[in-house]
Amino acid sequence: MRLLIAGGGGFRVPLIYRALASGRFAGMVSELVLYDVDPARLQAVTAVLHSMPGGPDARVPVHATTNLPQALAGAGMVFAAIRPGGTSGRVADEKVAQDLGLLGQETTGAGGISYALRTIPHMLNLAQLIKQHCPDAWLVNFTNPAGMVTEALLPVLGRKVIGICDSAGGLVQRAARAAGAPLPEGRLDGVGYYGLNHLGWLYRLESNGQDLLPRLLADPLALAAFEEGRLFPQPFLAELGALPNEYLYYYYQRNAAREAMRTMARTRGETIHSQQEELYPRLAAGGADAFRLWEEARRSREEGYLAEARAQGAQRDEADLAGGGYERVALAAMRALSGTGDTQLILNTRNSPVPDTAAAQTTARPAAPEPAIPGLPGDAVVEVPCTVTADGALPLPQQAPPEPQLGLLRQVKEVERLTVRAAVEGDREAALAAFAGHPLVDSEALAQALLGGYEREFPALRDLWRPGVR
Repeated sequence: MRLLIAGGGGFRVPLIYRALASGRFAGMVSELVLYDVDPARLQAVTAVLHSMPGGPDARVPVHATTNLPQALAGAGMVFAAIRPGGTSGRVADEKVAQDLGLLGQETTGAGGISYALRTIPHMLNLAQLIKQHCPDAWLVNFTNPAGMVTEALLPVLGRKVIGICDSAGGLVQRAARAAGAPLPEGRLDGVGYYGLNHLGWLYRLESNGQDLLPRLLADPLALAAFEEGRLFPQPFLAELGALPNEYLYYYYQRNAAREAMRTMARTRGETIHSQQEELYPRLAAGGADAFRLWEEARRSREEGYLAEARAQGAQRDEADLAGGGYERVALAAMRALSGTGDTQLILNTRNSPVPDTAAAQTTARPAAPEPAIPGLPGDAVVEVPCTVTADGALPLPQQAPPEPQLGLLRQVKEVERLTVRAAVEGDREAALAAFAGHPLVDSEALAQALLGGYEREFPALRDLWRPGVR
């Protein structure tokens, strides 16, 4: 199978290549195509792949190109991880919000809305080209904000697009290990998780018919053994009765997060931008040392992840620094979609599956499938455990979230839908409503200031509101 990575000059591409050459993913891909708008980044990443340890049997042929239609031709699977505006765009996403006294984070709050507004039009173009050049291909999206981007693509690609993120799956695996009941590979039986991308909760963790989560939430020592357990006070978790996704730190501890970010010498985006500006030329010229240089930078980057939430001097767990997160989710999804065995993963997909076409032809009024998360729209993209087969991702039913979780989910989902409308239809008022309605903004005046600030940083945003320019 020919696998295309759109955003092939991305920093994490070597993780995918490394996983392709190992274990159960070996031999699945006959050719890896890297597409990017930046030839210098392609050159750097290709140098890393060529210098990666391993014999010739572990190599997958690699072709790099800046020609997207050429890259798509013959692809059976497309991974998308693009970043319009590059890392300098991320800096602006964070700084515009932070300069207004708000949380400055890439995918959560105002920064996430800005990121989505400028990314969705590019992803819609990719989706349309997929329909033209490789209509049978699946699109596995990890372009952030993954939930919003995936929802924007559903009208174009339907079930052929799914969104991935390793955050929720990582939480489940770490919690299961801390509870003394590691999960079998590819199985989520007994796991209860509901949410949106970067906004979800693990609410059940069964083993042999017993829910282990209450005992875990009551055990400070067990919680201290993994990152999400350390992010929140143990009494808070016990009262909540669930383990929040790590990104809920920005909601539950918003003042602490905002203050920690404010006191940092550089934002996370500035740190990554500086690192990559210096690193990529060295990778391109690194020869046999390119992989070593990349691996050192990757580890440094992982060490700084969510640093604002950790006590000064605290380090991430060694297992979290090793990599093997989202690329393994993507490849596991690819393996199942290719028909080589079902699996279960936490994915971003439609809350209620589209009714089966054949059933619709034989039944006057086929019953609409029940939503996986009761209380959210059936056509909304949610993040839940799914069974993945050659037919796509089938969301598994979850229990109804209690208030206030359901209220927060509804509020953020409305923000996401307004953002998608703004990006797809060129509706500036919808963009303003999205900023104002987000719980981490909650102000029409700030919404005006945010959108004006982002329009100054990203002139292409202003083109969204001009008919005939998009």
